[in-house]
Amino acid sequence: MTFPWSRGGALPVDDALARLRTVLASGPAAVLQAPPGAGKTTHVPLAMLRESWLGDSRIVMLEPRRLATRAAARRMASLLGEEVGATVGFRVRGETRVSAATRIEVVTEGVLTRMLHSDPALDGIGLVIFDEFHERSIHADLGLALTLQTQELVRPDLRLLVMSATLDGAAVSALLGEAPIVTSEGRAFPVELRYLAPRAGVPVEALVASTIRRSLASDDGSILVFLPGAGEIARVAERLRAEPLPQDVAVHALSGDLSARDQDAAVLPASPGTRKVVLATSIAETSLTIEGVRVVVDSGLARMSRFSPRRGMARLETMRVSRASADQRSGRAGRTAPGVGYRLWSAGEQASLLERATPEILLADLTPLALDLAIAGIVDPSTLHWLDRPPAASLSQARELLVELDALDASFRVTAHGRHMASLGAHPRLAHMLIAGRARGFGATACALAALLEERDLFRRDAAVRDIDVRSRLRVVGWSAGGRDARVDRDRLRRVRERSAQWRSALGVTSASVDDDAAGALLSLAYPDRVARRREAASERFILRSGVGVRLDDAGSLAGAAFLAVAETDGQHPEARVYLAAPVTLEEIEHSFASHIVREEVVEWQQSNGVVTARARERLGALVLRETPLRDVDDEVVARELLSAIVHEDGVRLSWSAAAVRLRERAAFLRLLDESWPDWSDPALDASMEDWLLPHLVGLRRRSEVEQLDLSALLLSQLSFEQRRALDRLAPTHVSVPTGSSLPIDYTDPSAPVLAVRLQEMFGQTDTPRLADGRVSLTLQLLSPAGRPVQVTRDLAGFWHSSYFEVRKEMRGRYPRHEWPDDPLAAAPTRRAKRRSS
Repeated sequence: MTFPWSRGGALPVDDALARLRTVLASGPAAVLQAPPGAGKTTHVPLAMLRESWLGDSRIVMLEPRRLATRAAARRMASLLGEEVGATVGFRVRGETRVSAATRIEVVTEGVLTRMLHSDPALDGIGLVIFDEFHERSIHADLGLALTLQTQELVRPDLRLLVMSATLDGAAVSALLGEAPIVTSEGRAFPVELRYLAPRAGVPVEALVASTIRRSLASDDGSILVFLPGAGEIARVAERLRAEPLPQDVAVHALSGDLSARDQDAAVLPASPGTRKVVLATSIAETSLTIEGVRVVVDSGLARMSRFSPRRGMARLETMRVSRASADQRSGRAGRTAPGVGYRLWSAGEQASLLERATPEILLADLTPLALDLAIAGIVDPSTLHWLDRPPAASLSQARELLVELDALDASFRVTAHGRHMASLGAHPRLAHMLIAGRARGFGATACALAALLEERDLFRRDAAVRDIDVRSRLRVVGWSAGGRDARVDRDRLRRVRERSAQWRSALGVTSASVDDDAAGALLSLAYPDRVARRREAASERFILRSGVGVRLDDAGSLAGAAFLAVAETDGQHPEARVYLAAPVTLEEIEHSFASHIVREEVVEWQQSNGVVTARARERLGALVLRETPLRDVDDEVVARELLSAIVHEDGVRLSWSAAAVRLRERAAFLRLLDESWPDWSDPALDASMEDWLLPHLVGLRRRSEVEQLDLSALLLSQLSFEQRRALDRLAPTHVSVPTGSSLPIDYTDPSAPVLAVRLQEMFGQTDTPRLADGRVSLTLQLLSPAGRPVQVTRDLAGFWHSSYFEVRKEMRGRYPRHEWPDDPLAAAPTRRAKRRSS
């Protein structure tokens, strides 16, 4: 349903809410575009709460981050004069505050997917709101696609609302069936933008710290600083502590790694008479208002999720923000009063920024998405409505991995194990390792390893020697004094230990004892495609189960390991460098992948030594685990392997003798006259090797035996008894000439066989020799005494009466000791020159 004002200009907030209520009362979906400061995150759900079309149904609102989820719930509850968990509650990973009275649930985007898994109809929910949809996380895209399916198939009464400040509203409107677009003016104040280009060689942390000091001296209000990650936050904080700030200024960190209490402290308003500096990641970019902020300092950088071929999972990479993100950030300074935005890049660089960030679904690891789709019963993703469809190649690769992890069956349908994996909320690789590790009695080690793999490396990059052994990191996690190791980043170690404890609690693992000897076996469960075997005994080069080559540049404690489980490489081709791995034994591989190991009898042509070998082999993908000689082999199987080597010219070729070549040429001559004769041309023989050659390879194994085959005899055996008798009569190999010489016939050109003969040996003969019972005249190549052609003819009698005399005139001067009679028909044929006179 459309309205005449649905695509018009911006409206005051109250008018926009009134029209939005009308839209949703009349139709299934709407799009709300509201700039930063419009208050949509709290105003919209509350405005919808008492709508009659909702009845007793609940509202579910999605937020991209846990901090924003809790903050939005607290803000709405405070506006109602209630505590969180009454009318308004929230759900995030590891924390739920809802009750029977809850009508508005604020949830992180991944929570909606799990809600759809357990209840695809979303019973009891009347409205789903997708807030900050412009961030285009993979969870938001999937959640919207699945919710649209629910609405289409079983819940036509379900309402959907997509909200954003910088969204391409037209595209989303089209996806929602041309849903009306309502645009709000918002309540933002002007923000003065100041560009500060960084100087060469000056770290971003130094520029940020100096800009903060400059702003504290010249601007009013608190300062919100955007940095890419916790490491940069810590380094800026250290620089600020190096020279004391004014006493009325407090510095707070704000990132997803912090506890809820620390996050809340950063968000709360500064005490009266004080200011605060909040060092934040992009967690503060949207859906969050920090009271009193009048200044934003933007580094222009953010950590964004990107699929990493190095790790085989998504990881955070530092990238430039888009123009839309930069606008969102600077808008934080104008929420309550006019403000200032410092951008730490030049005005010229502003134009080079992407308009919007690329949707995560086009860049991310799709393994979690593929599992979610399988749980939802979606075999063909094209049946869903997507703003951007997941790339087919990436989705196919993800499904293959899930089959290896036993999360999907061969038909790509979810298994019970796959459902258990999804319930943990971890990447499928890690979820599989956690479940299997606990089952094998290594639960604590699996939890520590999962936490390590989720985090950036514990060891600082400036360490003197790069240690690629995962076991050394596990020892640090389990060692009480590990934080005193100079190589270790203490903040990361703290986060790894905290996350490990969370996994142990979720899995019911009571012991915290870490066994680093289990690292390889556990790592192979998370990376079944990266189990590797050493190529040669004295080499540090390996081949992965997938067939990709890798190498160890600094083997260290992994030197000499026959098998590895590889967690991280540099992703280069054709041979990647290993950055993180652990040794794994053959017995551990056989135990972990028993159902995936292929046992086969392999008959192979070995080009290097020219022989067909037969072996019993146990193989895991491209890895040969065990191999023993196989003695009882079907001779025909061996023969076919030899035949394949011949066909592909793989170090063995048929030896065509001169006699065999002439036989084929004679057959080609006869076939021109009668198609009942066999076709022994190269293409025909290549196409029919199974008929004429394969039977004669049975019992052979070696190159030398093939090369000794009598190919003439093999071809003759194809002829019938009558054809073999007629062959020499119709296409003889030689012909007799008047001197009695038996001369070979050249059948190279089957349409014109040639007899090369010295002219003097044909004196006295008028008839041209013929083949095929007289049907074909030979082409005579008449030679000089030196064996050079002087005439080519098929009419010998005509030659003697005409061209001979021209030849005689020229030749008698060159070869005076040879006969050049006036009447060649009366002269005796000869092979000799005239005798010298004495």
